[in-house]
Amino acid sequence: MSAVLDLKPVILVTGILLTTLGATMLVPALVDAAAGNSDWQVFAGSSAATTLVGISFFAATRGMSRTLSTRQAMLMTVVVWLALVTAGALPFRWSGITPTFTDAFFESMSGLTTTGATVITGLDHAPPGILLWRGMLQWLGGLGIIVMAVAVLPMLQIGGMQVFKAEAFETPEKILPRATQISGSMTLVFVAFTALCAVAYLVAGMRPDDALIHAMTTVATGGFSTRDASLGFYQDPAIEWIAILFMIVGSIPFLLYVQVLQGRPIALWRDQQVRTFLGVLAFLIAIGWVVADHSEAGFLRESDSFRAAVFNTVSVMTGTGYASADYGLWGAQSVAFFFFIMFIGGCAGSTSCGIKIFRFQVLYAEVRERLAKVLYPNGVFVKRFNGRPLDARVPLAVTTFVFLYFAAFAILSIALRLTGLDLITAISGAGSAISNVGPGLGAHIGPAGTYQPLPDSAKWLLSAGMLLGRLELFTVLVLFLPRFWRS
Repeated sequence: MSAVLDLKPVILVTGILLTTLGATMLVPALVDAAAGNSDWQVFAGSSAATTLVGISFFAATRGMSRTLSTRQAMLMTVVVWLALVTAGALPFRWSGITPTFTDAFFESMSGLTTTGATVITGLDHAPPGILLWRGMLQWLGGLGIIVMAVAVLPMLQIGGMQVFKAEAFETPEKILPRATQISGSMTLVFVAFTALCAVAYLVAGMRPDDALIHAMTTVATGGFSTRDASLGFYQDPAIEWIAILFMIVGSIPFLLYVQVLQGRPIALWRDQQVRTFLGVLAFLIAIGWVVADHSEAGFLRESDSFRAAVFNTVSVMTGTGYASADYGLWGAQSVAFFFFIMFIGGCAGSTSCGIKIFRFQVLYAEVRERLAKVLYPNGVFVKRFNGRPLDARVPLAVTTFVFLYFAAFAILSIALRLTGLDLITAISGAGSAISNVGPGLGAHIGPAGTYQPLPDSAKWLLSAGMLLGRLELFTVLVLFLPRFWRS
């Protein structure tokens, strides 16, 4: 017999997180009030509405079981994300900084998924509360992503994430208590890196408010800036090198930082994924330097071309989306290069996005074993990751994920093309959304543009792509199967 899926634990968690988000809205309210900006009323009203809904959800399910089944965990992940994005959009719409709810929802989705695509222009003169709220959304989204990566995805065996299960949670029933323990440690690390980044920006010459907001979006590899020209506004090598360092920091598994603090200082270097990530990044920077040095723009000096290559390569590969220059002007080879690297991403368990380095490692191990089987048909080969044998189901899960990833990219590209977008905008927009990078390519959504001119239909499609990419595809797609809703 079929059984109705119990939604009460999902509603409970959603209520708790909505209440928390509502409370955080009071921070930009206080900032606006101190600055004499009337938008403090917008944030106060948004806080009251969000908190009221959150408390209502919590009160209606108080005392219910807090254990989660696999199906409930999947549904909770999607429902929570959509609820928080909807609530996060309220200040954008009610302040008038975005003309429609579509734009407000797009901006909020881009923030919480740490994508960094924006529809807002005139950031240099935007109210301080709005600028802070954009930074806070990405900071909270980045924190939520790293907790989800160790608390939910390994248990759900999403796209091969079960290889990290030994370091996370063993059963669905342990999600909430274990998440509380581990998220506390990772939050402290996250806060510490944000503080260090903010101090570094401050020393480099940023204003205190700009330093804090950019620190939040750098460590979260989000890319929202307080300037229309992004970090290119400053034209300061020191600021760019600080951003490079902390974008890389945000792309490394945060659990490893916790292990370092627990007395395992070489945990970072021993991790196979981290070593591969740094090696691939160095290789791509070298290619990016060649691309920048032979730029058709012809105005980059050798030192400038190296820094521009490092900054923009790190920014796009990690999915941060900052821009120090319009690399779309560097020529066709630059367009192809940055389009390719936006799919790679950083490490699993970080705030970074994309396919993730460990999946390429698993695919490489699978191909290597297949080739060895051709030479030695009777040989016995064991695929390993980080010194441990890989479960036989992991390569299949990774292969399926990568196939669905590019299938979703292709479908989204076609759908965007049907809304009237030109080919470059449609393809790069789809890649940027599903990889949570932010800027695309072309005149409209390139590093020097925004998503504001796009039609509403395209913005909703891109919002769906951001959610799909951030939640690792399966978490969202499984909800469309009728079997999911039956026991």
